[in-house]
Parts: sequence; C-alpha cells; structure tokens
Amino acid sequence: MDLTNRSFLYLVVAACVGYLLYLLAPILTPFLFAAALAYLFDPLADRLEAHRIGRTWATVLVLLGSILILGLLLLILTPLLQAQARMLVAQLPKLVEWAQSGLLPWLQTRFGIDLMTGQAEIVTWLKGHVGELTKLTAYLPAVGSQGVALLGWLANLLLIPVVTFYMLRDWDKAMAGIAQLLPATIRPKITEIAREIDAVLSEFARGQLAVIAIMAVFYSLALWIAGLDYALAVGMLAGILVFVPYLGVVVGVLLGTLAALLQSGDFMAVIPVWIVFGIGQLVEGMWLTPWLVGDRVGLHPVAVIFALMAFGQLFGFFGVLLAIPASAALLVALRHLRKHLEQD
Repeated sequence: MDLTNRSFLYLVVAACVGYLLYLLAPILTPFLFAAALAYLFDPLADRLEAHRIGRTWATVLVLLGSILILGLLLLILTPLLQAQARMLVAQLPKLVEWAQSGLLPWLQTRFGIDLMTGQAEIVTWLKGHVGELTKLTAYLPAVGSQGVALLGWLANLLLIPVVTFYMLRDWDKAMAGIAQLLPATIRPKITEIAREIDAVLSEFARGQLAVIAIMAVFYSLALWIAGLDYALAVGMLAGILVFVPYLGVVVGVLLGTLAALLQSGDFMAVIPVWIVFGIGQLVEGMWLTPWLVGDRVGLHPVAVIFALMAFGQLFGFFGVLLAIPASAALLVALRHLRKHLEQD
C-alpha cells in the first residue's frame, strides 16, 4: 500500500474512532476519568511492587491512601468553607442596602442612570404579569425528569473507584496487550510516541498540580493578610482554576471584589484585593508556570481554552479535566505524523 492510501486509511480509522467516542460520550466519562486516575497512580503502584508487594495489594494501598488524603482535606477545608459561605450569605442584606443607598445614587449622579426608577418599573411589570409567570409551573413535571439524570450521574461517580481499581491493577498488562495488538512494522514507532506522550504528560501533571497548590496557598494567605474575611474560599477557588488560562484570576477578582464590598461597603476596600490578584497573575504567568510547567505541552492559550470547551461539550465536567492531557497527546502524535510524512 502506497503512502497516500495508507495515510487515507489512517484518517478514516481515526475519524471512525472519533465518531464512536462521540456517540459513546454519555457512558465513557467514568471510564475516561478512571483511566486518567490509573495512569497517574501507576508509578506509585510500580514502586510498591518493587518492594515485593503484590500488584493487587499495591493497588489497594494506593487507592486507600488517596482516599484517606482526600478525606482529610475535605474534613479540614469543608467546615472552613461552610463557615465562610454562611458569613457571605449573612452579608447579602448589607450589600443590597449599600447598593440602594450608595451605588444607585452614585450612578444616577455621575452617569445619569436612574436604576431606582427602574426598580419600581420592574416591580410593576412583575405584578402585571403574575398570571403569565405562574404558567411556568407547567414545566415543573419536566424538572422531575432531571432526577433520573442525577441518579445516572451518581451512578457514574460510584463507578469511578471500581473501574479505577481494575484499571490500575491490570494497567501494565493492558499496555503490554495493546502493544502486542499493533503490527510489528509500526510497533517501535508507536512505542516511541507513547513514551514521549507519557514523558510530556507526567511532567505537565506534576508541574500543573504544583502551580495549583502554590497559587491556592498564595491567594488564601495574601487575601487573609489583606484583611478579607473570605480569604480561604476565594483563594482556594482562584488557585484551583488557574489550570484554565486567565479564568482563575478573573473569577478571583470578581469574587474578591464582591466579598470586599460585602465586608466593608467601601469601594476602597477592593484595592488590596486587586493588588493581590495582580501580583499573583504576574508571579504565576511570568515565573511560576514557566518554571514548573514551561513549554512541556506546547499548546497556545487559545488552543487550551478551545480544548476545554470542546472536551467539556463532549464529556461533561470530566472532559474538562482530560482536555489538556488529551490535547497534549494529540499534539505529540501529530508532530510525529508530520515528521513521518516529510521523510516519506
């Protein structure tokens, strides 16, 4: 088979596989997430095996250890986050009062925007359309159907640890079996590509997790020093979201500004919050990410955002988690394909 026909065959097979994945997306999510966890935990299980611990017991120890660490983090952080959420809700009346007595008059004086009159018009409109609004209750039975979707989501969530256990236990055997299924003529090249993808993803995962942890701690401590009562909640969320370009700082600035206004009612109180996120963005973008992550993936920020949206559309929340690693793997494969075509 000549190069053109062989390349066309590869494209057809890839398109068929992609279409099949799209059709199976609703049931693939837990399996994809379990495979990602098995991939991340496999080095730990291999190290335990090196100390003469059986693969099954190594898998059990790794999973139990990860569950224990996650449980401890939840036990420590959940009460703190709940307390800050209650404080935030308790401050909402103060925000409404501040908006009515300070923000709305200032907008009217400075820009001529009379939202106070608009409030009265909105109330009048609602009173005049109560009958139409009550028609929304006709859609309530449809809301009950969402319960089935919720049960399906919970079932997928419970399925993840079970699938992860079996995938992690048989990971090495599965990889060896896949390698044996490949034709002998392309097996060395595919193995080379897989090793390069593994190296890229390993370095990226370690670097990205380090960036998330450091930025979450930095934002929480810096906002606490700045006097924000909700420093932990805002800082943790902003730090976790740094894996999406610019999303962490945007969400952090918005939530931090709202929290500062709720806390003090003074617009000047948001300036320290903005300074914290400005410094954090500079540290994360100019020093931390280049040092810990660098160009290991080689994806442009726009490509990262597109990948997150595309995988999220196909596979839901877990697709967002898998978007960057999958895109990195595809990028490595495309680089090798280009080299192969140029050589031929």
